[in-house]
This record gives sequence, structure tokens and C-alpha cells, in this order.
Amino acid sequence: MINWRKFVLQITAGIFRRKMFRNFKFLKMIEHETPEALNQRQEEKLIHLLTHSYKNVPYYHKILDEAGVVKDGRVYLENFQNIPLLTKSIIRREGENLYSKDYKKRHWYPNSSGGSTGEPVFFIQDLDYKDWVFAGTFLYNSWGGMDVGEPGLKLWGSERDIMKGRDKLSTKLDQWIFNTGFLNAYRMSQEDMRKHISRWNKIKPKQILAYTDSMYKLSRFVETEHISVYSPESIICTTANLLPEAREHIERTFRCKVFNQYGSREVGFIASECQAQEGLHVFTTHQKLEILDSKGQSVKGENMGEIVITNLNNYSMPLIRYRIGDTGCFSNKPCSCGRGFPLLKEVSGRVFAHFVKKDGSVIHSQFFVALLFFKPWIREFKIVQKDYNLIEILIALENEVDEHDIDVITSKIRHVMGEDCKVVLKFVDEVPPTASGKYLYTISEVG
Repeated sequence: MINWRKFVLQITAGIFRRKMFRNFKFLKMIEHETPEALNQRQEEKLIHLLTHSYKNVPYYHKILDEAGVVKDGRVYLENFQNIPLLTKSIIRREGENLYSKDYKKRHWYPNSSGGSTGEPVFFIQDLDYKDWVFAGTFLYNSWGGMDVGEPGLKLWGSERDIMKGRDKLSTKLDQWIFNTGFLNAYRMSQEDMRKHISRWNKIKPKQILAYTDSMYKLSRFVETEHISVYSPESIICTTANLLPEAREHIERTFRCKVFNQYGSREVGFIASECQAQEGLHVFTTHQKLEILDSKGQSVKGENMGEIVITNLNNYSMPLIRYRIGDTGCFSNKPCSCGRGFPLLKEVSGRVFAHFVKKDGSVIHSQFFVALLFFKPWIREFKIVQKDYNLIEILIALENEVDEHDIDVITSKIRHVMGEDCKVVLKFVDEVPPTASGKYLYTISEVG
């Protein structure tokens, strides 16, 4: 069958001088280059971004000078780590001081972070940035077996993304041209999920892009209800940790390969698995990704640390050394697929989701998630640290409560948090999502 939508998109992009397909062709050309060659390309883009930021962004003119990164028009990358980390509070405080002086000429548009655990961060992006995002999306979709214009589905979004913009002509046109249907991840009742599967079977998607938690919930529903469902070529999961048990369950239920992907609203996609699934390839054409220890120094080997991102394509509002709020580690091994992009061995979730003890030590959120994640009697859960010595667990039941499991869960939490820690279990009909529509397994309200 002729993929006429791809042809229409290519013609339209050419008419409006959009660069998404040109960028995609470039990415396909370089994806198997050596790490050294890709690093050289990244350095060139970074130097260009820093030069632009120094000349055009009030905040960075001062910061880059003080850090010794730009002197007399020359960029000194050896001083790059002297640049102070950019935080959400700095973005809110500085506002338009982070905008490029020429942003109005760059076809800019507003955006914001999802605000999953608090106040969203507002920022601006532009069409050049967006075309690079499209190109990267085309690339990692192709790794999962889907070409531009083939039928896809998104189990995605929130009230802001889907409900409020649903009637916009531009939104409907985008969905039609790109051949992409939407299932609202904000609405996941049993009735909603039955409708989701009905639409899924009608569209017969080549590929699904989904919130990890929502896709796992949907796979549990399909299995429990013994529903027949069309098998896509692949499913891409993002926005939350893809635990091995969840991947296995989703693959078994939908009879296809599941890929892990990592990205954010602020900087777009960051890394994605290829067919080899030996880690997540970091797109060095889009992001400079650092992993730092508690002292702000680069970690060594495969040690865990905080992920810091410099986006290389948004010149309207550069985000340089941005604390995105996640932790992860690099892989020391190259991928057997032959691509030169570096690998993330693991992205372990939000920094804020880790639990803090009174002595300042941190307990990784993965510990708590593993206690409840694959219990057959639990349909949904959320673990909230209310105080240093108070853990609240919301549980929506799938089957009858397993009292032994509860004793083990409570005992293990007290073992790591302290014997005086109070563990409160609350059984609810549904575990509510955050305001952005995402289901977070762990939330810490401490600190």
C-alpha cells in the first residue's frame, strides 16, 4: 500500500520550509558513525549554542562570562562544568532574561512542564527545535518498525493535552495527516479502557506510544477481562520506569516488542532503545547529557547520579545544564547494533520520588516500588512519604488482600526507614493520577 500521508507531509514540509525530513535524513546518515565522530558533531553544536547564548541571552551573558566559558568571543569547553546548574526556580525567577533577544523572529511558541508534583515551569520553544524533535521521533519510531504516516496510537496526555485542545482544527489536522489516534491516559476507568481497546482494534495501529504506567494498567485489564486485541509492531513506553515485570507483561499481553524511551516537555526526547535493547541511546545531536554525583562532579563508570541536560536545538530559550529531576547511569559497553550514540544503562526516575530519612540519607524509590509492583492482589498503588516517620500507601485492590504480603511490606519499609516509622495503608477504589494525568508510584512530601 502506498504511504500517501508521508508523501503529503514531505511536500507540505517543503512548501513551508520545514526541516523535519531533512533532519531525519541527516540522522539516518550519521546514526552509525563512531562515538568520536558523533562527539565532534556535538561539540560543534555546543560551541554554536554557547556563542549564541552569550551574545543574545541576558542571563547567560553574565553566567558564561563568570564561568570562564566565553572570553573575547571564544568558547572554552574545558570550563563548561563551571556553569551553574539551571533549576526550575531559576527559570521562574529569571523569566524573559532566559529568552534570546531575537526569539520573536524564530517562530516561537509557549510550552510548560507537566507539573506532576507541583507548579509547572513555563518556557518557550521554536520551530527549528520542533523540527529536530520530529526528526528524532521519526528515527526512534523507525527502530520500532513504523514509518512516518503509518497508523499509530498514543495512550497519552492529560486534560490539558487532549480534552482542551480536542476541538481545535489544527489538532485534528495533525492527527489526520500523521495518522495518529489518541487514547486519553487521564481516563482509565474500566469503561474507559474497554473503549480504548475498541478504538485500538478499529485503528489497527502499527505502533503505540504510551505512558508506561497507563499501558501496564491497560495490559492488566486486557488480561483480566480476556479481551481480544490487535497486535501492533511495537509499543514505546515513556514517562516512568519500565520495570522488567511490566515489560514482560505488556509484551505477553499485546504480543509485540516493547521499547523504553526517555524524554520531557522541556527538552523533548532524550534517549531511546533500539532493537538490541541493551540500553537507551542518547541522541547527542539533540542533548548534551551529564550524570553528576552529589558534589556536582561527573560520575565514573556505571555509577548512578543526577541527570543534567543541555538542549542543543532551542535557541529561543536555551536550557544549559538543566536539572531535569531524574537519576540514571551510563553503560560502559557499546551497543551491539553498531550505532555510535552513547548508552544509558538505566534511568531510575525522578529525584523527588526518592524518600529522605531524618539523618539526610536517601532511600531509592525503586525499593518501595518493588515491594508492591507485581502483587496479584494489587491493581494500583501510590506510596507517599508524608513525613520522615510516616509513609502512606494508597492501594486499589485487584483481589482479596494478602495479609502476609502486608506484614512483609510494612516490615521492610520500617527496616530501611526506621522502626519508629508509621506505615498507613489506605484502600481506595481508584488511585487518582496527578494533575497532569500521570500515575506516579512514589511521591515524597519531605524537603
